[in-house]
Amino acid sequence: MINASLVKELREKTGAGMMDCKKALVECNGDLNAAADWLREKGIAKAAKKATRIAAEGLCDVVINGNKAYLFELNSETDFVAKNEKFLTLLKQIGEACVNNDPSCENCALSATINGQTVEELIVAATATIGEKISLRRVARVEKKDDEIFGIYKHNGGKIVVLSVLKGTDANVAKDVCMHVAMYNPRYLDESAIDQADLDHESEVIKAEIANDPANASKPSNIIEKMVAGRLAKFKKEICLVDQAFVKDPSMTVNQYLNSHNSKAVNYVRFEVGEGMEKRNEDFAAEVAAAAAAVKH
Repeated sequence: MINASLVKELREKTGAGMMDCKKALVECNGDLNAAADWLREKGIAKAAKKATRIAAEGLCDVVINGNKAYLFELNSETDFVAKNEKFLTLLKQIGEACVNNDPSCENCALSATINGQTVEELIVAATATIGEKISLRRVARVEKKDDEIFGIYKHNGGKIVVLSVLKGTDANVAKDVCMHVAMYNPRYLDESAIDQADLDHESEVIKAEIANDPANASKPSNIIEKMVAGRLAKFKKEICLVDQAFVKDPSMTVNQYLNSHNSKAVNYVRFEVGEGMEKRNEDFAAEVAAAAAAVKH
């Protein structure tokens, strides 16, 4: 019987996860040192040491299986590694695991199996082999109906990946919508999807802007209200996909473009590598200088 205190001790010693530590101790009959070696041999301890590093580079990808599509983001520490053959192989394996296991989130995808290994085990092995932290940041599963079509667009090899769902049959139109989403990154599909909190916040900002403009000081309240309503209406159109000026023909909106091709936007998902994440410091000259100074001391 492996007790919790022994698992905790091994975790503190190696930095590996609790489940990995417990498994190592079971494999090694409770021998702490042997378990630490076991983790090293499997590459888990080495990978754990990299767990606190920032991995904000990498690639996104999307795979389709019938009426289901899976988007995912696989991160590395540097853009150089994202072009590595081992990294690209791992990206492909994750796609295959998604198709075979139907995960709905990153945690489900990590436990998905391919060729007898979980995706999490493959990532741990890749981290140990490649020498950088590799992590599966997010996974999204998107479903469509039989009378709908998927569109896909990958920008810059997968730095941005967009999936669209349209009611219709024209794959080129679906791809065009994806290209638009990649370029303009709309926050919502249409006005009905806008979060009320976003509207309330924008309304308060607009009111403050108008109040702080001396030119509006003498205007009656009903005029001010119309000004707020007008600016808010403009804000809605700017953040909604269907109301934005279409990327290939700004003389029409996305919705007008879709209508001209007997199509309708149903859904879209846009992944961009590292969005919202802290970027790794790429000042290698400073890193080398710091390392040299450390050696001297």
